[in-house]
Amino acid sequence: MYHRIVRARMSGWLLVTVLLLAAIAATAPQLLPVSLYKLSLITSAAWLAYWIDRSLFPYARPDVFLSQPFSVGAIYCPEKVIKPELQLAFGLAQLRRALIIAAAMIGIALGA
Repeated sequence: MYHRIVRARMSGWLLVTVLLLAAIAATAPQLLPVSLYKLSLITSAAWLAYWIDRSLFPYARPDVFLSQPFSVGAIYCPEKVIKPELQLAFGLAQLRRALIIAAAMIGIALGA
């Protein structure tokens, strides 16, 4: 019997963050580890900001405005995928998420 493995969203970015933190721990504290440290902070910020957006706006996620499930690799056609009356709300939800993630990443990058 086939069992599907369920992965958390953006688990790949979490794995990258953990690997970068492991690389920092394994290297000497010189210029290269500082670069790895900043990269790990930025990837951590992106992952955290995504989950902050999901928790702050649980009913305004961008995928709620799709009229049918959008599969990876499909040709994107907004007229067919997004309900016409919800196109503005869909765009604003995507913009909101992008702004939250960008603000967190910039804040971490400037503060580190």
